[in-house]
Amino acid sequence: QVQLVESGGGLVQAGGSLRLSCAASGRNFSTYSMGWFRQAPGKGREFVSALDWSGGRTYYADSVKGRSTISRDNAKNTVYLQMNSLKPEDTAVYYCAADRLAYGTILRLSTSGYDYWGQGTQVTVSS
Repeated sequence: QVQLVESGGGLVQAGGSLRLSCAASGRNFSTYSMGWFRQAPGKGREFVSALDWSGGRTYYADSVKGRSTISRDNAKNTVYLQMNSLKPEDTAVYYCAADRLAYGTILRLSTSGYDYWGQGTQVTVSS
């Protein structure tokens, strides 16, 4: 079992930056691919970014590509999402998720590809 806890959300003006963190419990974290998703009010949960167990392969949604960087520190059991040049349309609850397939080579882009989820952290971008 893996527990995920997100932090780092908040209120920021358009053009600002935030770094989200996702701390994981459990000894197998370093073998899992990880993803970030977001859900705006009245909308479904959408893919934001993912990276593999080593951090060497990453993927971004077009909506955040060039403005965001996903990374991980396996020694700290933590995955990060650095978001820059934030826009009001980035406002959402951001969730991290873990794919428990050890050393997986496929980055999952849908919610069904992930087995563990955090509770989310709110990001609000004001115009």
